[in-house]
Amino acid sequence: MGGVGSGRYWRWNEKNTTDDFRCLDVRRWAREGLLCDGRHFGWSWSIGGETVASIRAESHSGFVQLMYKARHSGEDWRDMSYRVELDYQQCNFGGSRVWFRCPAKGCGTRVAKLYGGEIFACRKCHDLTYPSQKEVGYQRAFRRADKIRKSLGWETGLDSLLGEKPKGMHWATFDRLTSELAYVERMAYAGIASHMSEFRVGLSVRL
Repeated sequence: MGGVGSGRYWRWNEKNTTDDFRCLDVRRWAREGLLCDGRHFGWSWSIGGETVASIRAESHSGFVQLMYKARHSGEDWRDMSYRVELDYQQCNFGGSRVWFRCPAKGCGTRVAKLYGGEIFACRKCHDLTYPSQKEVGYQRAFRRADKIRKSLGWETGLDSLLGEKPKGMHWATFDRLTSELAYVERMAYAGIASHMSEFRVGLSVRL
């Protein structure tokens, strides 16, 4: 079974993103009832239905204990075991929201997600960017178009056909979404055309 520390997807000469690291989301653990005092559980990550890494965890009052194997730069696997503090924030309308406290030395930042390199730590400690920060304009338009299509229950992708109004959706909402979809898809196509034009110009210069 692969350890957590081997789970980085390297991209040479580029800053890593949050998608390159395995993630623990305290909100999901809370929803699934895994943060009850005394609860022991396992957590795993899969690719194509095959488990590629896993950890064990123990929930206690105010913290969770993480246990797994990790290695750094091809070194031998090491057993890791450390606690991650939990911070409960009272909500204005009742109940509470739970956060992780980043366990990296000198940090302790309150976060919803921890990313697993050798240790699970916050995005800033691993110096990660969000994937959207590396996108150019037309890529953002692509992503926004797919998001709108998903909200409409339509197939994603610029080449996909338009669908019908979802049952129960107000016409005003449907008209607003389809108008926005038409706009961002135009922007995506224009961006692709501009990008290809710049690429051809650069290629001709190099030749």
